[in-house]
Amino acid sequence: MAKRRWTVMLIPHGTERSRILEVTSSWLRLGAMGFAVILGLATLTGYAIAYRAARAGFDEGLLTRRNHLAEELGRLNARLGALTDTINTISRHDAQIRVLAGLEPLKPEVHSAGIGGPAAPRPSWVDADPLSEHADQVRVDINALVRRADLLSRSFGEAADSLASHRDRLAATPSIMPTQGWLTSAFQSMREHPILHMARPHEGIDVATPMGTPIEAPAAGTVVFSGRETGYGNVIIIDHGFGIRTKYAHCSKLIAGAGTKVTRGQQIALVGNTGLSTGPHLHYEVMVNGQPVDPLRYVLSDRAIVD
Repeated sequence: MAKRRWTVMLIPHGTERSRILEVTSSWLRLGAMGFAVILGLATLTGYAIAYRAARAGFDEGLLTRRNHLAEELGRLNARLGALTDTINTISRHDAQIRVLAGLEPLKPEVHSAGIGGPAAPRPSWVDADPLSEHADQVRVDINALVRRADLLSRSFGEAADSLASHRDRLAATPSIMPTQGWLTSAFQSMREHPILHMARPHEGIDVATPMGTPIEAPAAGTVVFSGRETGYGNVIIIDHGFGIRTKYAHCSKLIAGAGTKVTRGQQIALVGNTGLSTGPHLHYEVMVNGQPVDPLRYVLSDRAIVD
């Protein structure tokens, strides 16, 4: 079969001769393929140039963002250091507050549980990146601080509850002498009564002082008795709670009546000479869970002078 041919006539402008070209279908296909190859190469070259330009811009932007991120991580790391120092200081104060609250300090293993450990290992297929590793470490530090802060928060809450209980107990614990004067008779298991002249236990202390000297409550409490008692004359008894009661005898005047709530330092009576007494003085007793104890164990001042 004869090849198909095409005749192309080239007619120039001017006096030059015209030209006639004969082109077969094979040459046309070859020319088309060549044009397609050239067009494809041109397209790929243009894409490569455009990609390189875009990539250069992207890399420059990424580098800028990485630099900014590195600076932010540096500032955050510095602030984490300052925050760590602050929490360490709070932790030391927490240990002191727990002692004041009557609690045991937190055990080292409890502290270590709140601190945490190193960052999780990266998968082997992930490239090592110092910036990413730094970010991972900062994340670990933040998580550790959060755990320590939570631990300290619970510890402070426990200490606050204990201190509140201790505060109420301290407010109800006798700590001052009820009156000013001279200690003339101490607490003892047995002594000769000055009037009855027989051996009897002396379950309190005697403080000699002028008639009418004020008697003050040594701690907060409620007056549960205010009246006369055989041998003791005019008497006041205060219940301070926590199993503690105090008794004031031989008063000349009772100021606080039964049911009165009193506070430390509040005047409750006046010193007198009622009952079996040889002169103006205060007989003062402290009872813990119904048992008499030496009142001087509950005196933190020097208002009574030993004679």
